[in-house]
Amino acid sequence: MTLIAPSILAADFSRMGEAVKFCQKSGADWIHIDIMDGHFVPNLTMGPAMVKALRRETNLFFDVHLMVTNPENFFEPFAEAGADLLTFHIEVAPDPQENIDTIKKLGCQAGLSLNPDCPVEKVLPYLAQVDLVLLMSVFPGYGGQAFIEESYDRTRTISSYIKDNNLKCHLEVDGGINRETGPKLIAAGADVMVMGTAFFREKNPKDLIKVLKNT
Repeated sequence: MTLIAPSILAADFSRMGEAVKFCQKSGADWIHIDIMDGHFVPNLTMGPAMVKALRRETNLFFDVHLMVTNPENFFEPFAEAGADLLTFHIEVAPDPQENIDTIKKLGCQAGLSLNPDCPVEKVLPYLAQVDLVLLMSVFPGYGGQAFIEESYDRTRTISSYIKDNNLKCHLEVDGGINRETGPKLIAAGADVMVMGTAFFREKNPKDLIKVLKNT
C-alpha cells in the first residue's frame, strides 16, 4: 500500500497547526518534517519545539528527516518531541550502524537517506537494519525543485534489492513528486511518497492522494 507523507516545509509557517490538521483531513498517512541546519543543506527550518507543538495537533505518524551534519546530536530531542521515525543521511555517517542502534533504543523507527549524487550501493548493506530508506530525487534544501529523472532507475535498484532480500524496509522518495512523477515512482517500487509544493498547492488534495493510492 502506498503511504502519502505531505512535507510541511511547503506549508504556511504561520499556520502550521492548521496545516497538519489539513493533511490529516485530506487523507494523508504521515507528516514529513524536514529538519535543516544551514550546514549540511543551505537552509534552516525548525527544531524540536515545533515538532512538540505539532504533536499536540494530530496523531499522524511523524516522519522526521534530519538533514543535518551531526544527526546524533538531535536524535534524543526529536524523539522526546514526538517523532515516530528519525531519518539521517549516509553522507554524514560513514558507519551508520551506531546511529541506527541509537535511534531504536530511543523507541523510534530508523531511516537512512541518500542524496541524488550518492551511489545507491552505499545504503544497500544497511537496509536489513532500517525501517525506511529515503531516496532524494532533488538536492535537499528548498522545496519546489524539478524532479531528477535518474531517480526512477535508482528507485528500481533499491526496490529490487529490498524484494530480492525479502526485507520489510519502506522505500520513500522525496522531491518533485506530483501527479505525473508519483505514479511512475510507485511503479518503480517506491511505497512512501513525500509531497510538498504539489500537495499544498493542489486544488483537490484528497483526489491527488486517491490517484496515488490507486496507482
